[in-house]
Amino acid sequence: MTHLSLLKPTGHLTLGNHLGALRPMREAATGDSYYGIADLHALTVAHDPAALRALVQEMATLLLAVGLEPATLFVQSHVPAHSELAYLLECTATTGELNRMIQFKEKGRGVPTTRASLFTYPVLMAADILLYRAERVPVGDDQRQHVELTRDLALRFNQAYGPVFTVPEIATPAAGARVMDLQDPTTKMGKSHQSGAGIIYLLDPPDIIRRKVARAVTDSATGSAAVRRDRATKPGVTNLIDILEACGGSADGLSSYGALKTAVTEAVVEELAPIQKRYADLACDPASVTAVYAAGAERCREVTAPVLAAARAAIGLG
Repeated sequence: MTHLSLLKPTGHLTLGNHLGALRPMREAATGDSYYGIADLHALTVAHDPAALRALVQEMATLLLAVGLEPATLFVQSHVPAHSELAYLLECTATTGELNRMIQFKEKGRGVPTTRASLFTYPVLMAADILLYRAERVPVGDDQRQHVELTRDLALRFNQAYGPVFTVPEIATPAAGARVMDLQDPTTKMGKSHQSGAGIIYLLDPPDIIRRKVARAVTDSATGSAAVRRDRATKPGVTNLIDILEACGGSADGLSSYGALKTAVTEAVVEELAPIQKRYADLACDPASVTAVYAAGAERCREVTAPVLAAARAAIGLG
C-alpha cells in the first residue's frame, strides 16, 4: 500500500512533529512510501526566499536524521508533475467549491490581501495525492475537506475524460503521540507558532529544553496526587505525562511537579540526542543530503510521469 505524506517547511520541526508524525512515518514506511517536503505549499503566504531555502535544507537533513528511509524522500518542487497536474485539475475544479474551503477562509481572515495560490492550494494537494495513485489517504480533521475535494476532482475528471485517476478513500491515521504547547496545553505544539516559548524544537540543546520544560504550565495543586492525568482540569500536567511516556519514561512514583519536569527533561534530551548527533554529521556533508533528495526526485519523476501523461492525453493535450 502506498504511504504518502508531505510536510510544509513553514517552521522548525518540533518534538510534536517527531512523536506525532515522523516516528509513525518511519515505522509505517514500505517500498511504496513517498515522504515529501511541500515547498510549493509554503509559497501560499508571504515568505523570505532565503529563509525558505534554509528551512527546506534543515528539514531535508532532519528527515534523514530521524531515520526515514532515504529512498522515500523528495522535495515537491523537484518533481514538476506536481505543478503540471495541479493546473489540469484547476481546469476541473470550480471557484464555488474552492470558496467553501475552511482553511482558506481562516487563513484569509483579517488580512488585507491573500495570494491566489492560497485559494487554489487544495488543488495542488489533490495533485500531490493523485500522482501516486494512493488508494487510502490517512488524514486528520483539519485536512479532511481537502481530501474530499481530491475525490470529487478525480471522479469528475474520470467521468469527463476517461479513467485516469485512482479515487482515494479517506482513512483515519494511526494514532501518534499528541503533543501540546507547553505554555498553552490546549493547542498543538506547532512549528509555525510565533513565540516558540512552549515549543521544543528537534535541534534545541539540552539547556534550552530544560528551561522550556521548567516553565511549562501545570496548576496550583501539590502532593503526589497532583501528578496524574486529567485532560479537562490538568491539561498541562497531562501533556507532560504524555510526552514522558512517548519518550519511553513513566510518571509512576513521581511525587511532585518538579520531579515530573525533571523526568520529562531527561527523557526528551535522551530521545533527541541521537537525532541531533546524526543531524550534525549530515550537516557537515550537505552534498550527501542533496544526493539523497536528487535520487528521490528521480524516483518520483519516474512514478508520476505515466499518470501525468495519461491525464494530459485524456484532457486533449499533446
